[in-house]
Amino acid sequence: MFAGLKPQPPDKILMLMGQFRDDPRADKIDLGVGVYRDATGRTPVMRAVKAAERRLWETQTTKTYTALAGDAAFLDAMAGLILGGAVPRERVAAVATPGGTGAIRQGMELIRHAAPDATVWVSDPTWPNHTSILSYLGLPWRSYRYFDAATRGVDVAGMLADLRGARAGDVVLLHGCCHNPTGADLSPADWEEVARVLAARGAVPFIDLAYQGFGDGLDADAAGTRLIAGRLPEVLIAASCSKNFGIYRERTGILMALSDPARQAVTQGTLAWLNRQNYSFPPDHGARVVSTILGDAALRADWEAELDAVRTAMLGLRESLAAELRRLTNSGRFDFIARHRGMFSQTGASPEQVERMRAEHGIYMVSDSRMNIAGLNAATVPVLARAIVAVGV
Repeated sequence: MFAGLKPQPPDKILMLMGQFRDDPRADKIDLGVGVYRDATGRTPVMRAVKAAERRLWETQTTKTYTALAGDAAFLDAMAGLILGGAVPRERVAAVATPGGTGAIRQGMELIRHAAPDATVWVSDPTWPNHTSILSYLGLPWRSYRYFDAATRGVDVAGMLADLRGARAGDVVLLHGCCHNPTGADLSPADWEEVARVLAARGAVPFIDLAYQGFGDGLDADAAGTRLIAGRLPEVLIAASCSKNFGIYRERTGILMALSDPARQAVTQGTLAWLNRQNYSFPPDHGARVVSTILGDAALRADWEAELDAVRTAMLGLRESLAAELRRLTNSGRFDFIARHRGMFSQTGASPEQVERMRAEHGIYMVSDSRMNIAGLNAATVPVLARAIVAVGV
């Protein structure tokens, strides 16, 4: 049987991790892997997470299964965090998933089950796993224009023009905030236009909200998602707790499907059934940590304070890098770095220039020039700026 297997294409980021690990240079800089790091290079356990885990250790009396959909307190807490009361809870069907990737996968499984002929529209560019999962499941997909390589911002006119070609029942995958890989986000006015186009076309939005709290704040980062949820009759939302709670390895995510209240029960049952087919009961530890934090005023306040410190630290790194590049080039052509949000930005370097930065300067980023801002610190910002200029970006 196994003789029929063929080698799969290597994952670019995993390959980059291996190259970085094997590089003997002490001054190498990892800007590839999509995890938050503090100024010392650590991915810390947040204070509120430690406190919640301690509380669970002291009080939890069983490790038996929860429901197929996951713990109800987690689902309710996350619905509140993401939607902020924008829609009635009776419109929301939800299941816990193994991370944000599991939520994306379950959402696409739901699309295949409910509307297998629907075309899924994805931004150009998008997170590579989006198209990888779509292709694996055999779902038809198309790209819509999103990133303007000249301005390093969103090509709003091109995006809207392409989305006007969507058919009724098609699915449009949107990044809720902190677009991966570009860092370029829609403005509030842009979200209004997108909502109008999707409503006019009868398309179903599918929002990937992986970085709530990493851009402009918890509520600001969810504003586009809440607007879409309040305007459209059917919406899918996949969210991750990996980044904003720092619990990457706990694989904690949620998939929500918003519909007419009359269809909520069937939708909820279908989501639970899909969980059963794929992994049965979802992971619970991370979900219990999240619901403990969100359900306790003191823990939530501490979590929000630490999350805001993470967010502002990344904004500070963006501003420092943009300023250093402005100084070195005597131009504002890299000012987009300060305007972008979240962990990622695309510098505009060619694959050859990216390779030169790796070979000549020990700087690792994905070949499409996506860099993880959180991989920098005050000492390495000028190193990166000099490398970008030296290779001629």
